[in-house]
Amino acid sequence: MKWEQVREQYPEQWVLIEAISAYSENSIRYPEELSVISNFPDSTTAWKEYQKLHLAEPSREYYIFHTDNDILQVEEQKFVGVTRRLQ
Repeated sequence: MKWEQVREQYPEQWVLIEAISAYSENSIRYPEELSVISNFPDSTTAWKEYQKLHLAEPSREYYIFHTDNDILQVEEQKFVGVTRRLQ
């Protein structure tokens, strides 16, 4: 499903989606083909569901968006991990 279709089907709602296909350009991620997992009236409920799914399947590309957004773009952030010295 494309973002335009999601916006038409779920107007003025929060949606939890999985990016089936996406590409990156200049540190921006652009989800193209989407699968709607669920829709929510508020971001708090959507965030709780996202956390559950991400914990269970961290390799999958889940996002929460409000359908008032015209375009989908996500700023990519580099992971800065914590390192420790092993003795």
